[in-house]
Amino acid sequence: MNIDIPAGKDPITYVWGEMVPGIGPAAAKLSLAVYSDSTLGLREFEAARLRIAQINGCIFCQDWRTDRDGVKVEEGFDEAVSQWRTTDAFDDRTRIAAEYAERYALDHHGIDDDFWSRFKALYTEPEIVELSMCIGSWLSFGRLNRILGLDTACALPSH
Repeated sequence: MNIDIPAGKDPITYVWGEMVPGIGPAAAKLSLAVYSDSTLGLREFEAARLRIAQINGCIFCQDWRTDRDGVKVEEGFDEAVSQWRTTDAFDDRTRIAAEYAERYALDHHGIDDDFWSRFKALYTEPEIVELSMCIGSWLSFGRLNRILGLDTACALPSH
C-alpha cells in the first residue's frame, strides 16, 4: 500500500473518508451511484467496467462482478472483454461498450465521426451520457485505488 493506514483502520474507509472528509464521501457516493442507479444492461455495463479495470490494472475491479438481483455475467466474460474486437460472445451493444471504454481511457482524442455514428446507432444520447459518467468514475476511482495500493483492500456492495 502506498498510503500509511493506522493500525485497526479499514484502508478504504480511512482513505476515502477520514483523510479527505470534504471530498471523499462525495466521491464514494458517485462511485456507489454508478452501481445502484445505472439503467444500462448488465452485459454492456460489465463490458465497459471490466475493460476499464483491465486498463487500470485494478486487482479488485478485475475480480469484481456486478450482481443485479442475483444475476451476474457468465464465467469467462472477462476474457471476452479483453478480446472484445473478435469475441463471438458479444452483441453489438456490448462490443461497442467495451470499445468505448477503451477509447475513453486510452485515446479519447481518437474518437472519430465513424465511431460516433456506430455508437449512436446502438445507444440513445441519455445512455451515452450515462455510460460516459460510469466510465469516468471507474477510470478515476479504479486508477486512484490502484495507484495508492488500495485495490487489494476494496469492497463494494452489490447493486
